[in-house]
Amino acid sequence: MSPFDLVVTPTGVRFFGRRFPCTIGKGGLSNHKREGDGATPTGHHHIVGMLYRPDRIAPPAPWALPIGPGDLWSDDDRDQDYNQHVRAPYPCSHERLRRADPLYDLVLITDWNWPVATPGSGSAIFLHQWRRPGYPTEGCVAFRRDHLHWIARRVAPGTRIIIPRV
Repeated sequence: MSPFDLVVTPTGVRFFGRRFPCTIGKGGLSNHKREGDGATPTGHHHIVGMLYRPDRIAPPAPWALPIGPGDLWSDDDRDQDYNQHVRAPYPCSHERLRRADPLYDLVLITDWNWPVATPGSGSAIFLHQWRRPGYPTEGCVAFRRDHLHWIARRVAPGTRIIIPRV
């Protein structure tokens, strides 16, 4: 491990010599992630993308991509585009990336079950803003808004996220 890794610990995420409180999935940590279990998958993952709402915030990094009104994420494990960024209109089950609330104003995309997804192994493990302290996610890792922005300015594609096995 290095200071440049995002390391999930029982007291938050360590990164660049700082510790940030975070929330994880309502299903806790899992060594065997499944679609819909609400768990955060353990292991070594990587940041593979960054998305942001250009109508709400400035680009947090030069490589960040804007979230448009038709941007979605497929979460249908029977879909050929399962666990991929897709566009509306879209006939299969999906999650809207452009939300009314601020949770996805800034999203760091991980390589969990990506780019070639195994059906049923879980989709869309993001780092994003939390609803409030202690409120669990559906499996993502969530942060206070200012902490997420601080992290986003310092990560790069390939930054490791280490979530120890349970």
